[in-house]
Amino acid sequence: MSCDQDAETRHILDCFRDRLKRLVQVEPLLDLLHFLEPDRKDRIKAKFREEGNISAAALLIDEIIHSKNCAQGWSRELITALETVGCKHAAKYVLNSPPEPTEEAENDSCVRLIDLLQLTLVNMKTADVCAHCRALGLLTLEDQENNILKLTENQGNIGGARLLLKRLVKNEAGWFSKFLQALEDTEHRELVRELRGEPCNEDEAMSVETVEEGEQSCSENMPVLPPVLSANSSLLSEDLDSSVDSSGLGACANNEEVDMYKEGEEEDLTEDDDPSEERKRDIVLRDYQMEVARPALEEKNIIICLPTGSGKTRVAVYITKEHLERRKQMGQPGKVVVLVNKVPLVEQHYKAEFGRFLKHQYSVERVSGASQLKISFPQIIEQNDIIICTAQILENSLVKAKNGDEDGIKLSQFTLMVIDECHHTKKGGVYNHIMIRYLKQKHQNQVLKKQEKSPVALPQILGLTASPGVGGAMSQQRAEEHILQICANLDAFTIKTKTFEEEEAKTPYKRIARAEERKEDPFGDVIKKIMDEIHEHADLKPLCEPGTQNYEQWVVQKEQNAAKEENQKVRVCAEHLRQYNEALHQSNTIRMSDAFRFLNKYHNEELKTKSSPDEEGTVTITDTERFLFTLFKDNKEKLQELMGKPQYENNNLAQLKTNILKEFSTRERARGIIFTRTRLSAIALCQWIQENPKFDEVGVSASYLIGGGDQSVVKPMTAAEQKDVLNKFRDGQINVLIATTVAEEGLDIAECNFVIRYCLVTNEIAMIQARGRGRAEDSSYTLVAEAGSGVAERESVNEYREKMMSKAIAKVCKMNRADYEKKIREFQMQAIMEEKVKIKKKLQKGMMKEPPSKISLSCRQCSVFVCSGEDIEKIENMHHVNVTPQFSELFIVRENASLQQRLLDYETNGVIACKNCGLQQWGSMMLYKSIECPCLHIKNFVVTYGSKKKTFSKWSELPIKFPAFDYTQHADFLVEDSGEEEDMETD
Repeated sequence: MSCDQDAETRHILDCFRDRLKRLVQVEPLLDLLHFLEPDRKDRIKAKFREEGNISAAALLIDEIIHSKNCAQGWSRELITALETVGCKHAAKYVLNSPPEPTEEAENDSCVRLIDLLQLTLVNMKTADVCAHCRALGLLTLEDQENNILKLTENQGNIGGARLLLKRLVKNEAGWFSKFLQALEDTEHRELVRELRGEPCNEDEAMSVETVEEGEQSCSENMPVLPPVLSANSSLLSEDLDSSVDSSGLGACANNEEVDMYKEGEEEDLTEDDDPSEERKRDIVLRDYQMEVARPALEEKNIIICLPTGSGKTRVAVYITKEHLERRKQMGQPGKVVVLVNKVPLVEQHYKAEFGRFLKHQYSVERVSGASQLKISFPQIIEQNDIIICTAQILENSLVKAKNGDEDGIKLSQFTLMVIDECHHTKKGGVYNHIMIRYLKQKHQNQVLKKQEKSPVALPQILGLTASPGVGGAMSQQRAEEHILQICANLDAFTIKTKTFEEEEAKTPYKRIARAEERKEDPFGDVIKKIMDEIHEHADLKPLCEPGTQNYEQWVVQKEQNAAKEENQKVRVCAEHLRQYNEALHQSNTIRMSDAFRFLNKYHNEELKTKSSPDEEGTVTITDTERFLFTLFKDNKEKLQELMGKPQYENNNLAQLKTNILKEFSTRERARGIIFTRTRLSAIALCQWIQENPKFDEVGVSASYLIGGGDQSVVKPMTAAEQKDVLNKFRDGQINVLIATTVAEEGLDIAECNFVIRYCLVTNEIAMIQARGRGRAEDSSYTLVAEAGSGVAERESVNEYREKMMSKAIAKVCKMNRADYEKKIREFQMQAIMEEKVKIKKKLQKGMMKEPPSKISLSCRQCSVFVCSGEDIEKIENMHHVNVTPQFSELFIVRENASLQQRLLDYETNGVIACKNCGLQQWGSMMLYKSIECPCLHIKNFVVTYGSKKKTFSKWSELPIKFPAFDYTQHADFLVEDSGEEEDMETD
């Protein structure tokens, strides 16, 4: 089209803006508008997510009208796109060919009629009507299969019917009579009569005035308006009289449109993405969902075990709503806490489920370690009906309450506790710590009842899981005991599930892609040769093959022993061997160039630190370190040469490439997750995809997702970065996510249709969880592994254990009630007794705790003396700090953005490292109530305890009682010190 025509189209869009924004389907349309810049599309998608289709359509129109960079001919592309996605009515307006005023008025009447009778129409047989509407050209294939039928499956018949009606009213005039035909063909005669305004029997028919022939002068395709909606009808006369004269451009320029599409109190049928208030209130469960929910609706503690993607969380939302409504009717307060085990799931459960369906009726709040809390957790509990939080936050508050802290809370404050991924309720886990408190109180309540005293209120428990696992069981009996143990831990009356056959039907298509074994690996041979020379230099004799996990464990143990013995030669060699072992692993799973870059970066950073760690100190290189640096330098050129020869690359990458290209060439819209073992491999695989033009040709857009825990090798992702990546993956801006196990559990991306586990096998729970990330109906699950690596064989073991798990659950469900309750009581009493023994030992250990003067700390890297235990104090019974002036002379501070964390009273924003060696990190610099406090991490030191040297991973392992940090005393000291400095400046 010419420039003049493009300018005219902008004018048309401006004139018909109010009507177009209610006719356009933004989400599918954006994918076809190539003339819009990506950043503009991003803004529109964000508006779509936050405010819905109408607001997004209005923004789309504004962007097109005001854009100066649209390529010539964009208006033709827009019209074609509108027709392609089924918005033919909108396309007519853009072409400046709107219907005649009378035709448009009748169409508005039909839309209003559908709106008024919606509560009756949603009871139609959605799937049947949808098929006939598709055959009559009222719906696109995308509408039918990927939108309406999918929503019907997920939310039930009524939800699908609502979306069907919303799609229908966006058609061009003439759709109403076709819709009537579809209803007639599917035997919805009562609905047809109601839409036509016909009476239900002959007696009523006599009292209805017939329509004059002159009033039926419209075309055959236009519907006959029912008598109750004639031109004289008071219901519509005002709307019809004030309807826009849309016969041309001039008629619409200065008129405000008053029609069926106008936003108001009634539900807007054209809003197809942001659920209406009615839809938010209506949580429609499918039959199997209602079946598993039934005991919980009877106020029993249960575990719901359903496959991923089958709506466990939706069931929990329904149970929560019913629970709060029931308590309200009884005049009793209700409070629900939803516990999750990962920070990203807090936001997901809030936005996609609990907030979406319940915040219009109840106060819903979410809290996690990433939250910037403005008020205390107890206040949040008090002020809200539903609280979604990480389990650790609740546990911390329960501990405070036990210790008499005002900031603590008690389980009795809740009436329902939902535990997501409840298979983690096992020894040592935070879920189990919470449930042990519950079980102890339950046991105490039984004693109180016998004493005729009032028991302490306890919340109802609802556990959710897709994979309770078998706990490493080798026999069916052990697997059943594991399931019973989980039930006991959660005090479950029963465990509810679907049958095995139903679950199997939902399982993604699975395949194992075996890569050929590597015939030659000269790159790896050079690394192994270097490692052998280090072994010889340090007189080390490894018990296993380099490049394996067993070797990793062996070398870590050697490093720990050497640190205790202050054997710097062995300790430094062991540290370098760990890096070479990691490089071998990388060479076997990603590119040789990635492995080389990893080694080169490590040696450069070590050498740089050794050369000039800080202006305040100098560091000498030991003979062993000089040997190690020279050894790498001598082999560096050979490694660089070999990494440039593609014939020596591992075959796993080629197999992975084949599978990714297959997914994108056989699917209309591919979106998937690749799981890998380490953060390094996730980042490297992402880079490999981004640098390969073959992936770009098929439309692959990749990013990585890794954990948030601090590591020295790889900078962790912040919660905000994780959230941003996940949002882009949900929106489709990213269609391949390379992730570590952080994404295995709970993340719900409905459009994800393929999952690849790349050279990664753990247990049956991880397998089920990873496979479950493929939510789309035609999803696939692929394991890429090298032949002979044992990975495929371990996957077979996991499949066997999954079947064992399903049989065990079925067996437990069929147990005699008395036998089941007896077993549960046995497991619970055992858990309570174990907890009592544990507490007793802890108390004895506390009584036996020695004074801090019994220990001293030295640098794990260079063995230099750091401080005595007498210099260490504890902040909030958690953080171990040393604020003595002499200690401040021993360390340097480095900025580390990945460690930045701000809480109510303190923040961490840097790391402290040994000034002597320049290498070993000692901890973090913490700003506590405006005072800088060096916070020590025990894992970075060798502890001299009496005459023995030991290493510890946690401070709690030390039988030492440290004093609490005296804030007032230290603040006074700082004030006096600063006062002296000011006096000196004055002098």
